[in-house]
Amino acid sequence: MTSDPKSEGHRQDNPSPRQAYRDAAPYLTLGIQLAVTVVIFFLLGWWLDSHNNTSPTFQLVGVLVGSVGGMIKFLKSVTEMSKKEDTSKPDSRED
Repeated sequence: MTSDPKSEGHRQDNPSPRQAYRDAAPYLTLGIQLAVTVVIFFLLGWWLDSHNNTSPTFQLVGVLVGSVGGMIKFLKSVTEMSKKEDTSKPDSRED
């Protein structure tokens, strides 16, 4: 039984599910990191409000700081990962 060269090339183009998860893993954690950052700053604001009787001032400040800080970290991480991905791939352009 001979193998079809087209199907062999197709297998090489499609990575295995394990490899796909490995490649996507850094991106999957970014959403969790963003959410955890916002929640931590909200809880810190809630704690400050409960001690100073200033509800919801510090909670709102905490959500704002957590959102902005988390988004900055998110964008930096995505930019870093895409640069690493671009440098690791061979240049497929032909001159």
